[in-house]
Amino acid sequence: MRLWSLHPRYLDRQGLTACWREALLAQAVLLDRTKGYRNHPQLVRFRRQPDPVAAVGAYLVAVAAEATERGYRYDLAKVERPGPVRPIPVTAGQVAHEWQHLTAKLAARSPDRAALLEGIVSPEVHPVFELVPGDVEEWERATDGRPRE
Repeated sequence: MRLWSLHPRYLDRQGLTACWREALLAQAVLLDRTKGYRNHPQLVRFRRQPDPVAAVGAYLVAVAAEATERGYRYDLAKVERPGPVRPIPVTAGQVAHEWQHLTAKLAARSPDRAALLEGIVSPEVHPVFELVPGDVEEWERATDGRPRE
């Protein structure tokens, strides 16, 4: 599960669709409607919010808005509580980490999309997040799957 801190405009078609599906899964987990993924580290920052389901709902709304902008139709009826919420802090280190991860993925999977992103030094964050100083988030998993120390 990857709930990108980056603005959904940077994702390719496959990434945007995966983000939508994974955020819907996160919503199901937070609503206790599934047994899997309950302890997934990507959920930490949403669980820290006063209303985690509304926070994921706001996240989903922004992903759906990007999909609409591209001519796709994501079913907003699937969003339980579509926000609004206070911005969720995300560290600059986390955003840099995700940007590196995304650009590497796109270089391999969608070179045309990757080319469009060349030269972007400070990517925008997803509208539900607010950029704050700091290193990679403690919940982010290292490349070997273990939590970062």
